[in-house]
Amino acid sequence: MASSVSSDPTIFSLRNLALKLNTADDLTPHIGPLTSSPTTITHIDLSGNTLGVATCEHISTLLPSLTNLRSANLADIFTGRLLAEIPPALDALLTALRKCEKLEEINLNDNAFGLNTVEPLRPFLANHVPLRHLYLNNNGLGPAAGTLVAQSLEQLAARKAEARKAGQQVPDLETIVCGRNRLEAGSMAAWAKAFSAHGKVKMVKMVQNGIRIEGIVTLLKDGLAKCTGLEVLDLQDNTFTLKAAKTLAQVLRSWPDLVELAVGDCLLSARGGVAVAEALGKGNNGKVEVLRLGFNEIDAKGLAALVKSAEGKALPRLRRVELNGNKFSEDDENIEALQNILSKRKEEGEETDAYPGLDHEDENSWGLDELDELEDEDSDDEDDAAEEDDEAEAEEASIVRDADLAEDEPVSQKKDEDVDELAAALGKAEIK
Repeated sequence: MASSVSSDPTIFSLRNLALKLNTADDLTPHIGPLTSSPTTITHIDLSGNTLGVATCEHISTLLPSLTNLRSANLADIFTGRLLAEIPPALDALLTALRKCEKLEEINLNDNAFGLNTVEPLRPFLANHVPLRHLYLNNNGLGPAAGTLVAQSLEQLAARKAEARKAGQQVPDLETIVCGRNRLEAGSMAAWAKAFSAHGKVKMVKMVQNGIRIEGIVTLLKDGLAKCTGLEVLDLQDNTFTLKAAKTLAQVLRSWPDLVELAVGDCLLSARGGVAVAEALGKGNNGKVEVLRLGFNEIDAKGLAALVKSAEGKALPRLRRVELNGNKFSEDDENIEALQNILSKRKEEGEETDAYPGLDHEDENSWGLDELDELEDEDSDDEDDAAEEDDEAEAEEASIVRDADLAEDEPVSQKKDEDVDELAAALGKAEIK
């Protein structure tokens, strides 16, 4: 990644300079703009460096003077630090940032915030009323710490409501990115409550979290279904199977503004693929432009259902579909039919500028992805629906058993019940 020291006076950036800053003196040569013109700075980027406790404490004395700060990138700032260093360093930074009343966006990606280091994060998440965009990707949370984060966000919704009653102009929480955090099913009840409380969220990305079937059902039905303004949903690389796919099909009608649906590598199953495709064809999601459905065991029936939805009036803006890794023949006539539909959309888009700001030359924004990993359909597929239901249930049970066994391997995880109890106990700690 490119490093940067910005020439823009509104941006203070040490991005990817790979600095190892242990003391206040180590920081001094780099912080001129923070002291000379603090009120002009709207964005601070410290990512891609490693910051010690003393350095963070010194930065924390400067942050409150950034009265116009709107975004802070603190991604990957603790690489190589001892576990004991992270909580006081993080606490110093976040306590100071709470005083920045215009700060709407924070990026904390790629920092180790497991259960032992999540505590300093909670007061910020629960109390920083201006927060609009939150990025917490690849933080090693686990289900217990993930529950605490979700509970803090639920508390934030209450704080925002209180501030509005007091006459303050308060933004909605619009973006939550929390992927690669092993949140698992055990934290999904808490996340569902958080999303239900923040009903105006527009973007949710929770990829690769080891969330199994029941957790996905809870998240969708009790949480995300309440977010009626949702525009982007990315749950790739979690486990749906038929049961959660049916739930997704049911809640799709709750998202009339949905633009992108990404559920690739989620094992929707053949019948689950049909259910989702048919739900998209009901006319409730007319703004959808992108569908990421790869590696889901979708078969020829699912492909046919998707083409039927795409060629009608239900998906008039659909421009990009990812289907690689599914179970139909590369010679299926519906592939060509879908390609023709998407090609026509691109031509119309170029003529009418129907997709403003979109790069018409970017091949990843249009058409079908490369279908080079398709699987052949099983030749002995059963048509009997009851038998297919039995097979699906057996498949779900097998997946759960396999996941349980995997969790008992070298680094074992506590069962969800234990996680809930631990998170509940920790959640009773007062957040100030």
